[in-house]
Amino acid sequence: MQGKEILKQLSPYKQGKQTKDIQKDYQLDYIVKLASNENPYGFSEQVSEALKAENFDFHIYPDGYTSDLRTALTRNLNIDETEIIFGSGSEEIIQLLCRSYIVPGSNVVMATPTFPQYKHYSLIEGGEIKEIPTDEEGYHQLDKMLATIDDHTAIVWLCTPNNPTGAAFSKDALISFLDQCPKEVLVVLDEAYYEYLQSDKELDALQLRHTYSNVIVLRTFSKAYGLAGLRIGYGIANANIIETLDKVRGPFNTNSVAQKAASYALEDQEFIQHTNQENYRNLTEFQRFLEELGWGYYDSEANFLLVKTPTSGMDVYEYLLRFGFIVRPGELLGIPKTIRVTIGKEHDMKELQKALEQFDHELG
Repeated sequence: MQGKEILKQLSPYKQGKQTKDIQKDYQLDYIVKLASNENPYGFSEQVSEALKAENFDFHIYPDGYTSDLRTALTRNLNIDETEIIFGSGSEEIIQLLCRSYIVPGSNVVMATPTFPQYKHYSLIEGGEIKEIPTDEEGYHQLDKMLATIDDHTAIVWLCTPNNPTGAAFSKDALISFLDQCPKEVLVVLDEAYYEYLQSDKELDALQLRHTYSNVIVLRTFSKAYGLAGLRIGYGIANANIIETLDKVRGPFNTNSVAQKAASYALEDQEFIQHTNQENYRNLTEFQRFLEELGWGYYDSEANFLLVKTPTSGMDVYEYLLRFGFIVRPGELLGIPKTIRVTIGKEHDMKELQKALEQFDHELG
């Protein structure tokens, strides 16, 4: 049996090296994973305590409507319960969007580099890909993206802050784009790193659904909330878009533990504030270090930094493995001579700096 013809051109997702792999290969006890943009502070202690008191009936299917979390989010975000959809991470919602809106002969517009699953799932559904390179600083070129839209465009993918460059566009730039974008084109605003934004970068994206009926905002509990292992995210849009997505959504696509954990995590906004503050402090300190070292980087509004390396990013990646640091080489992201570094805890970042200093010294 053969699958879709396009699948012959695609490759399965290959995750980066895991902690246990490095321990085995390098015989190290000190391992710091800075490759997947996870929260180094874990998740709220309130989640741990609350889940201990829960009695889960694992023989019963989860709530397919995600009622408790839906109620909590609608109150927290001041939205209607018909305007939200949940997924196994926001990535599943990306998949649902492609299944719902892309047909053979249609196209999608996106930046490059950006989150690769936009392209992956779009291709599976038969969409043509129109990629607009980010500018030299890693920002979406919204004007060029707008000019690429045609009568066959189904979706425009906008990632802010953008993964892997970290750049976030301004509210004025977004409004200008939406004012000119055809209303029949779905605009997906992926805010997976929303909680890491500083206040002056706030887009008020959720309010856009009142003015622009073609916008859906994606967010997740995998990053700042630290629930990556439970896989739960959500999308917010007008009720018509949500109803369309619900038609292709699996009836029990988020599990009971994830729903409860996300509900409790939402209550602890002090943890999110702490995560934001610590990330910003360690990010700016790492930027200062790189400037002193003479290495460049892309400005970031997220919990990672795309570092410009003086030689192959793969060489730096392999060198850092010897010290127990797992980062993401830019060669795997389509950006040679870079590494993407998740911002870790203060001590770990100091140790990383020592390793990078030694690498730079050995280069001569």
